[in-house]
Amino acid sequence: MKLKLIASVLCCLVTQNLRAQQKDWVHYVNTLQGTNSKHELTRGNTYPTTALPFGMHTWTPQTGRNGDGWKYQYFKDKIRGFQQAHQCSSWTRDYAVFSLMPMVDELIVNEDKRETKFSHQDEVAKPNYYKVTFENDITTEISPSERGAHLRFSYPKGKRSFLILDGYNRLSGVQIYPKENKITGWVNNGEGFKRGWKSYFVIQFDQPIKSYGTWENKSNTIAKDSISAEGLGKGAFVQFESDTKVQVKTASSYISLQQAELNLKRELGNDKTLEDTKAHAAAVWNKSLGKIEVEGGSKADMETFYSCFFRASLFSRKFYEINEAGKPYYFSPYDGKVHDGYMFTDTGFWDTFRAQFPLNTLVQPEMHGRYMQAMLDAYEQCGWLPSWSFPSEAGSMIGNHAISLLTDAWAKGIRTFDPKKALDAYYHEAMNKGPWGPANGRDGVTEYNQLGYVPYPKYREATAKTLEYAYDDYCAYHLAEMIGDKHYMELFEKPMYNYKNVYDPSTRFMRGRNDAGKWSPNFDPTEWGGPFTEGNAWHWQWSVFQDTRGLINLMGGNNNFIAKLDSVFSEPNKVNVGSYGGMIHEMTEMVMANMGQYAHGNQPIQHMVYLYNYANQPWKAQFYAREVMHKLYDATENGYPGDEDQGQTSSWYVLSALGFYSVTPGTGEYVLGSPMFKKTTINLENGKKFVIEAPANNVANVYIKSASLNGKNYTKNFINHNDLLKGGVLKLEMNVKPSLNRGLLEEDKPFSISK
Repeated sequence: MKLKLIASVLCCLVTQNLRAQQKDWVHYVNTLQGTNSKHELTRGNTYPTTALPFGMHTWTPQTGRNGDGWKYQYFKDKIRGFQQAHQCSSWTRDYAVFSLMPMVDELIVNEDKRETKFSHQDEVAKPNYYKVTFENDITTEISPSERGAHLRFSYPKGKRSFLILDGYNRLSGVQIYPKENKITGWVNNGEGFKRGWKSYFVIQFDQPIKSYGTWENKSNTIAKDSISAEGLGKGAFVQFESDTKVQVKTASSYISLQQAELNLKRELGNDKTLEDTKAHAAAVWNKSLGKIEVEGGSKADMETFYSCFFRASLFSRKFYEINEAGKPYYFSPYDGKVHDGYMFTDTGFWDTFRAQFPLNTLVQPEMHGRYMQAMLDAYEQCGWLPSWSFPSEAGSMIGNHAISLLTDAWAKGIRTFDPKKALDAYYHEAMNKGPWGPANGRDGVTEYNQLGYVPYPKYREATAKTLEYAYDDYCAYHLAEMIGDKHYMELFEKPMYNYKNVYDPSTRFMRGRNDAGKWSPNFDPTEWGGPFTEGNAWHWQWSVFQDTRGLINLMGGNNNFIAKLDSVFSEPNKVNVGSYGGMIHEMTEMVMANMGQYAHGNQPIQHMVYLYNYANQPWKAQFYAREVMHKLYDATENGYPGDEDQGQTSSWYVLSALGFYSVTPGTGEYVLGSPMFKKTTINLENGKKFVIEAPANNVANVYIKSASLNGKNYTKNFINHNDLLKGGVLKLEMNVKPSLNRGLLEEDKPFSISK
C-alpha cells in the first residue's frame, strides 16, 4: 500500500514538473488585438478567433448582423451569436457559417432582438479558450478543435433555458434528434462554389432536450415540435431544463455528414469536459508558438509578439479532412469534386507573398510543402493558379504571386512539387486573362507583352500591375534558372526588367503611362489610386523587389536613393484622394501614423524600411524597423495600423522582431533590421535551433555595432535561409549610436539582379 502511495506521489510530481517545464506562450496572446475596427478606420480588421493553428473552422462571438463583414467590433456591447467562421477580412463575405445563441426566459429568434449585452471585463479571449458572461448571467465558453469546437452554456438559476441555431443568410437544413440530444444539418452560404455545395455539421448535447422546433430567419417564424426544415435561413431551437449547464460538441465537413460525425468523434470524442479540449488546444498552441521563443523584452512586447504570431498562424486554412483510413482528402472548392491529398485556402497572395508565406517556410516547412503541391492541384482542377482563394478562386487584387510562393519554396529546399509543372502553370497565367478578376491570369496581358508595361488609363492600377508582373516574371526566371530550364529563362529574362518602363526620370517616380508612351498629365505623387493600387507614387516607388540596385541606378545612385527614402518620412502626411473620390481607411491610417508618406497599414510599402541596406546606410533600416514596431503595433484592440490581412501585417512584425525581413521572396535571403528582443530562439522542424543573441538590446540600443555568425565576424546586411536551417548563433552587439561604416562592401548588400 505504501509503495502504491509513493508511486502515486512520484507520478504527480513528475507530471507537475513537466507542466512547469512547458512554457505557456498562450497566456501572452490577446485575440481581441485589432478588433476595434470599422469601415472608416481599421485597427486590424480582426475578430477574436478561437481556433487551432491553420484550423479548417474557427469560432467567434458575433456582434454584427448575418452577412455583415464586420463580424465583431470591439466598440459594440451586444452579442447576437457564436459563429463557425472562416472570414479573411471584413471586405470579403464569410462562408459555411452557422451560429449558436443561448437565451433565457423567452424564445426570441430574431437576431436583432435576441442580442444580449456584455462587458469586455467579463470576456476572456485566448487562442484555446473564449469566455463571456452576459448581463443576464448566461456564460458561454468555447475551445477549438481543427474542424469543430467544444462549447459550454451555463444558464442562470430559475430561468427557462434555450439554445438557438441560426442558419445564416442562404440555404440551410436542420434535423433534430430529440432522443439522441443531437442536431445535424448543412449550410450553403458563401461565394464562388459549384451549385449544390454544402457544409455539413453535427451538434451533440450532453443534456436532454426538453422541447424543440425549427424556424426561419427571413420573417422569424417558428414551428414548434418540428424536427426538420430546409430552405432559406432555416434554423433550429432546443430547450433544456432550467438551471442547467450544457456542453455542446460540434464539427463540420465539406464532404459528408458521415465525415462530420467522424471529425467529431476523432477530434472531440475523448474529451469528457470542455477543460479537456481547452488543455489540448493550449498544448497545440504552445507547441506552435514555441517554434519561436523570445526573451529579454517587456511584457507588452512579449504580448505583441505572440499575439501577432498567433494571427500569422491562422491563414491559410486547412481545407482537407482525414478519412476512416487516416488519409487526407478534400472537397475541392475549384471543381466541386472530392480528391485525395491536401488542400489549403482562405488567403490573398497579394498580401501574403511578402511575409506570411516566407515566415511559414521557416517555421512550418512541412505544411508549406503540402501547400505548394496543393496549388498545382488547384491549377489542374480549375485551370488557373490561385491568387485570392476564399475558398474558391476570386482573382482579386493584382499580380500572379503563386509563382513567388513556388520559387521561394524551391530556393529554400522545399521541393515537394514538380517545378516544370509550376513553370507551365505560370506561363499559362502570364500569357492569358482569366474570367474571375484582375489577378486571375494577367490584366492587360497583350499590352504588357507588346509594350513592356500595362498602359494607363486603359487599365486601372496599370503601373502597380506592371511592377508586380515584373517581379513575378523574375520569380519564374529564377525558378527556371535553379532547375536549368533555358526555355523559360529566355522567356522571362527580359520582362523581369519591365519596371524600368514605368519609371519617369524627370520626376524620379514610377508613373502612369498610356499606350502611346506618354506620361499621365498633372502628376502629384500624393495622389492615390489611378495607376496605383491602394496607394500613391510614394508607396509604389519601391516595388522593385527583384532589383533594388537597378532602381538605385535609375534614380541616379545611392545618395539620390537615400534622399528619396528619407523623404518618405519627412514629407507632409497630406492626402490627395485622387480616383477614390474621398478618404478611404488606408488614407486615414497613414495620416494617423504621422510618419510622413509612410503607409504601413497597407502592403505596398511594408518592405521599404529595409531598402537602406542596399545603399550604404543599413543603420537607418535598423532605426526605422524598430520605430515602426514600437509606434504602430501593440496587443490591444487598437493593435494594428490598418488591415491585418490574413497574417501579413502580423508576419511583418514577427520577422522584423527576429531582426530581418523577406524583401525578395524567391531568393532565400532575409534582409537585416534590428531585433526586438535580447534573445530569440527559432526551434526548427529539423530539430536544430537558430539563436539571435543581442544582450545589450533595449529601446535605445537599436543599432548593430558588430555581428558574428557562429563565432565568425559577420558584416553582411542579409542572412540566407540555409544558414538558418543549419542552426547556430547570430550574435549582435547593439549600440545607442549608429555604426556608419559597417556593411558597406558590395558583397554585404542583399540580392539584386543588377550590379
